[in-house]
Amino acid sequence: MTQRAKIDTDGPEPHGRGSHGPTIDAGAELDPVHPIKLPRPSGRHTGLTAAEVARHVARGEVNDVPVRSSRSTAEIIRANVFTRFNAVIGVLWVIMAFVAPIQDTLFGYVILANTGIGVIQELRSKRKLDGLAVIGEARPTVRRDGVATAISTSQIVLGDLIELGPGDKVVVDGEVIEGESLEVDESLLTGEADPVLKRPGDSVMSGSFVVVGTGAFRATKVGRDAYAAQLAEEASRFTLVNSELRNGVSTILKYVTWMMIPAALGLILSQLFVKQTDVKDTIARTVGGTVPMIPEGLVLLTSVAFAIGVLRLARKQCLVQELPAIEGLARVDVVCLDKTGTLTEGGMDIRELRPLGGADEAYVRKVLGAIGATDPRPNASLQAIIDAYGEERGEWPVTAALPFSSARKYSGAAFAEAESGSWAGVSGTRHLSGWLLGAPDVLLPPGDPTLAGVDRLNEQGLRVLLLARAAGAPDKLDAPDAAAGAEATALVVLEQRLRPDAADTLAYFAQQDVDAKVISGDNAVSVGAVAGKLGLPGAERTVDARHLPAVREEMAEAVESATVFGRVTPRQKRDMVGALQSRGHTVAMTGDGVNDVLALKDADIGVSMGSGSEATRAVAQIVLLNNSFSTLPSVVAEGRRVIGNITRVATLFLAKTVYSVLLAVLVACFQVEYPFLPRHLTLLSTLTIGVPAFFLALAPNKERARPNFVRRVMRYSIPSGVIAGLATFVTYMVARHYYTGPGSLNAETSAATLTLFLVAMWVLAIVARPYTWWRIGLVAAMGAAFLVVLGVPALQHFFALKLVGTTMPWAAVGIAVAASGALELCWRWVERRFPA
Repeated sequence: MTQRAKIDTDGPEPHGRGSHGPTIDAGAELDPVHPIKLPRPSGRHTGLTAAEVARHVARGEVNDVPVRSSRSTAEIIRANVFTRFNAVIGVLWVIMAFVAPIQDTLFGYVILANTGIGVIQELRSKRKLDGLAVIGEARPTVRRDGVATAISTSQIVLGDLIELGPGDKVVVDGEVIEGESLEVDESLLTGEADPVLKRPGDSVMSGSFVVVGTGAFRATKVGRDAYAAQLAEEASRFTLVNSELRNGVSTILKYVTWMMIPAALGLILSQLFVKQTDVKDTIARTVGGTVPMIPEGLVLLTSVAFAIGVLRLARKQCLVQELPAIEGLARVDVVCLDKTGTLTEGGMDIRELRPLGGADEAYVRKVLGAIGATDPRPNASLQAIIDAYGEERGEWPVTAALPFSSARKYSGAAFAEAESGSWAGVSGTRHLSGWLLGAPDVLLPPGDPTLAGVDRLNEQGLRVLLLARAAGAPDKLDAPDAAAGAEATALVVLEQRLRPDAADTLAYFAQQDVDAKVISGDNAVSVGAVAGKLGLPGAERTVDARHLPAVREEMAEAVESATVFGRVTPRQKRDMVGALQSRGHTVAMTGDGVNDVLALKDADIGVSMGSGSEATRAVAQIVLLNNSFSTLPSVVAEGRRVIGNITRVATLFLAKTVYSVLLAVLVACFQVEYPFLPRHLTLLSTLTIGVPAFFLALAPNKERARPNFVRRVMRYSIPSGVIAGLATFVTYMVARHYYTGPGSLNAETSAATLTLFLVAMWVLAIVARPYTWWRIGLVAAMGAAFLVVLGVPALQHFFALKLVGTTMPWAAVGIAVAASGALELCWRWVERRFPA
C-alpha cells in the first residue's frame, strides 16, 4: 500500500537513529516493497483461472514429461532377458532338448531361474524407488485465481504463473513476470557459474535454479516442447551404467567372448571329425564343453546385488537417483560436509543480542524484526530473528531489500523511518536508513575492535551476525562497496542445534579411513568449534577460505592439509572439490542449500538432504529423504557390500570360464572325447558357484572398496582356472589309461568330476574367507550335497556319476589335494607380486 509522509515534529527521537539518511519531503510517495527510484508494479498477477487451466488440459498443453527414478518394467525385462549369453544358451538349450535326456538340459532351467530372480528383484526396487521419488519430487508453487498452491510438475499447464524463491528449480521454460533481485544460476545448462540477473520480460530455462531473490514466471513451453526439460529428464533418470564395477564386468565379458569362439570351434571340430563318435553324444559333450565357458550368472548377480542394495537403502528413506552412486560412495576417500543442515539441524535459536555503540536495544529489535519481514523466503538465521523479534518490528515502508547471498555473506534492507516518534500511518517526517545484516568479518575492516569479541563467541561454536548501518546511499545496498564504512550497531548471537547423529557418523568415517572436511560459508573458527564438539579429528586446523590460493595445485595442497574451512564461496566449494579430485581423491559432497549446488554437481558423489532446496535434490545422486546424516554409513556399507562381494563371486564365475576354455583346448589338442556332459557341469556350477555366489553376494562386507576391479578379479581367476583345468585333465588322462572296456568313459568322467569338484570347492573356500559360522556352514553344505549325489543310487543314475573301484577315486582326490596346495601358494604369491 502506498503511504504519504507528512511533517510532524512532535515526540522525542528514538536513540540510535540520529540524522542518518536523507529526509523525505512531505507528499513523497513511498512504495513499501521496491526502492524509491523503481516504478511501482501495476499489481499482483493472479495467474490462470480454473476455466483457463481446464482449457489447456483439454488441449493437451500439460507438462507431461515423465520424470522417472528407475527403468520402466519393459526395460528391466528386456535388459535381463535379452542378453547375448542368454541367446547363446537358449540356442544350445533348444538343441539339447532334441538330442539329450532332460538332465542334460538343466542348465537352461537354471538360466530361467536366474533371470526371473533378477527381474523380480529389480521390479521390487523399482516400485520402492518410484514411491520415494514421488515423496522427493519438486512441487513448484503455482498461482491460480490469485491463490498460490504447490502442485506436481506434471500438473503445470501452458501459461501457468509459477512462483520462485531461493533454491527453487525452474521446472519448465518461461518468461519472468515478477522479479525482486532475482538471480538465476544456469550452470547446469550453460556451464557458466555466475548467476544471471533476471528482470520482467527475460526468459528462464528449465534446469536452472534461483540463487537470490524472488519472483514469478509464466510457463511458455511445457512437456516435450521444453528442450531443457528433456535434458533434465535424461540427466535425472535412474541408470545402470557408468560405474567401474559394471564397466569392468562388461570388459571381462568382452574378452571372454573372444576366448570362447576359437575354443568352442576347436571343441566342435575335435568331437565331430576326430573321434567319429555317436552324433548325439558328440553334440551333448560339445554343448557340455561350451556352456560352462559362459559366466552367465555374473551379470545377473551384479544386477541383483545392486537392486537389493537399493531396496535396503530405500527402506531407510534413502533415494538413490543413480545406481552407481552406491558403488561410488563406497569408493570415496574424502567426504566434504556443509555444516548447516548436515552437522547442524536447520533451525537456530537466538542466544544473545548485544547492542554496540550505545544503540537502544528496543530500537535494534525493531530494525531486526523489520529486516526479517522483508524476506519472503528467510534462511535459518533470519528465521530465528523473525521468531524472536518479528512481533516487535518497526512498521516502516520498505524502500529497498537485498536478499542474502552466500557469495557476499550479508543481506540488507532500507526503510523510510518515521521521525519524532511517529510510525507508519501517522503524520511525521521520515528519513531513509539502510541496514546490513551478515558476517562481522565481512562487514567490518580487519582489526576492528568489535571482531575481538566476535572471535571469542565463535570459539564457543556460536554463530554471530552483525547488524550494521550502511554508510552509503540506503537504496544502493547491492553496490559492491555497500559494506564500506558500515557502522556496527549490534551483534546477534545464534546457537546452532547439533545433529544428534553427527558425532557417530563422523566417527564412522574416521574408522573407515575416510577424511571428513567441513566446508562452510560461516566463520572458520565457529565452524571449527562445532566440528570439535562433534569429535572431528583435526577440527582445530581451521582455514579462512578467503586466504586460499587460487592456483589449483596450491589449493589442493592447502585443502589436503586442513580439515575445517570457513567463509567459503559457492565457486570456491566447487574449486576445492576439483582440487581434491586432481590429487586422485574420490570426493563426496553433502549439502542442502543452493550454495552447495555447484560442488554437488562436480563431486564424484553428491548427497542432498530431503529438506534441501529443489536445486540440490536435482543434481545429487543420493537424497536422504529423512534428513538423517546417519544414513550415510548405511550407503557406504551397501556400496562396500556390493563391490566386495561381486569381486568375490566374479572370481568364482571367471575361474569356471578359464578352466572350461582350457579343457576345451586340451581336448582338441590331445584329440580325446570331452569328459563332461552338461549335467555334470550344471551340478558342479550349482554347488561350487551358483548357490554359494548368491549368498556371498548378499552377505555383509565392510572391506573398503578399491579400484582396478578387472585386474583384481583376473589376477586370481586366471591362475585358479588354470590349476583347476590342468588337475582335472591330468585325472582324466590317468583314468583313460586305468579304465578299459565298456563304460570306461563314464568312470573316467566320474573321476575327473571328483577332482574338478574338490579343486573348485577349494577355490570357494578361499573366496569365502574370512570365515564366519555361516560361511563355514555354506561350504560344508555344498560338500555334503555332492556326497549325497555320489551316495544315492537314483542321483548317481540321474547325473551319470559313479566312482568305480578305489584306486582311481583316491588318485583323483590326491591330485585335487596337490592342486589345492598349489592354489594356496599361488594366491599368496599373487597377493605379494600383484597387490591391488
